[in-house]
Amino acid sequence: MALVVICGQPCSGKSTAALFLSEALKDTESKLTVRIIDETSLHLDRNQSYANMTAEKNLRGVLRSEVDRSISKDNIIIVDSLNSIKGYRYELWCLARASGIRYCVLYCDVEETHCRKWNEERREKGEASYNEVIFEDLVRRFEKPDKRNRWDSPLFELGPYKDGVEKSSAAILDAVSYLTKKVDSKTHDVKVLQPTIATQNARFSEANSLYELDRATQEVTNAMVEAQSQALGGPLNGVSLGHGLPTINISRSVGLPELRRLRRTFIKLTGQTSLSGPPPPSDADSAKRMFVDYLNRELGTA
Repeated sequence: MALVVICGQPCSGKSTAALFLSEALKDTESKLTVRIIDETSLHLDRNQSYANMTAEKNLRGVLRSEVDRSISKDNIIIVDSLNSIKGYRYELWCLARASGIRYCVLYCDVEETHCRKWNEERREKGEASYNEVIFEDLVRRFEKPDKRNRWDSPLFELGPYKDGVEKSSAAILDAVSYLTKKVDSKTHDVKVLQPTIATQNARFSEANSLYELDRATQEVTNAMVEAQSQALGGPLNGVSLGHGLPTINISRSVGLPELRRLRRTFIKLTGQTSLSGPPPPSDADSAKRMFVDYLNRELGTA
């Protein structure tokens, strides 16, 4: 139904705003299904997640994947994170467009000095906070949303420090009105994003084929590691993956580094083949069969 991106500096009241927006949406007559996706719900530590660029990139990938799996025309998803990079907000906007739903940004506009003070107060109380180095880095790299950008529009601005945050805050009420207003041929102030052929194809490929391929190959790898662990170095005459699936024919020990290399190569080859041939498998069992066939060929010649 809709995707809401909460945006703001670290410790600017985003989580409080997300909570009140969620409550306000649930209080409407429509009795909407609302879910908040944030680092805490995914058991991610904020300092570890922003410790370096690689960790931060992984964090955004995890959040984006969870959003992609969760959005639909039957619920409202609120992304409660920094969402400070405009390119990343564009990626989230693309997910909303691919799903054909509404989209908006709720911006917590708080000056850096107040954010810094709130962060220090949280640290003194033993609450979740950023260390000083990470806080300063995030503040420096923050890219303020601009309503002229389609991925930042419509933009609802909230002032947590100046005005506080309540369910009755003007920005939250405006956002609720936008997200719940009925749309018909005469409605001009609410925009429901429309998927294009390009976004539909990309979404199908990423959400179904590549996701299932990644998950299925990881399960096969885990099964091989577990089987070898239980064998305790003894002879291994194959690994069974369950009913209806082929057996992995290995008679020697295959280390985790080798398994990871084979898995990466298989995923890469499958992706390249899909460009000119059939698409990657869209279900787990098909992906497992393909990966097992590949492993049997590769390990049989090793």
